[in-house]
Amino acid sequence: MLDAAEGTPMYAYIVLSILIGARTEELRALTWDHVDLDGDPKADPPRPPSIMVWRSVRAGGKTKTRKSRRTLKLPQRCVAALLFHRGLQERQRQLAGSAWQDHGLVFASAKGTPRSRNNVLRSFRAIVAKTTLTAADWTPREMRHSFVSLLSDSGVPVETIAQLVGHAGGSQVTETVYLKQIRPVLLGGAEAMDRIFNPPDGRD
Repeated sequence: MLDAAEGTPMYAYIVLSILIGARTEELRALTWDHVDLDGDPKADPPRPPSIMVWRSVRAGGKTKTRKSRRTLKLPQRCVAALLFHRGLQERQRQLAGSAWQDHGLVFASAKGTPRSRNNVLRSFRAIVAKTTLTAADWTPREMRHSFVSLLSDSGVPVETIAQLVGHAGGSQVTETVYLKQIRPVLLGGAEAMDRIFNPPDGRD
């Protein structure tokens, strides 16, 4: 997916969806003034590059709940993708000329206007069609599931994942919504007991 999207206007959107787990409605509402690509290494403590996920296209522009508003450190690949995207958007601005409408959006249309859910879905599936995946089976929301799976498989606690994805109900909501993705949480206890007791013939 990442390889298929590289160099396109959807690249940074897909990178952020997979690497920070933001909701599609949060990314569509994201503005450049909530993106810090430089950070401040001289601050005490040092401030890394980050993104403020504070708004959504839902509920009058606010995120679902107060706990959904979160500031996330950006992985280096996200920083690089956003730098590319900023340059791409500047070229779009120049091509649009007087037709450009500046809303300050990171993931705007080629004329600077907000993108609808269906508009993003069409662009996303055009990228999926370049892969071995079946485009009709995939929506941008699936990338958020991938984010949970990747962190869970890497041993990140479900409580931490809940904070990163902005679940107001904490880990219980995360476990319910992403039941299939949190394999270490579901399997860890049995695996630990097998290691402790090491049944020689596979029986209880």
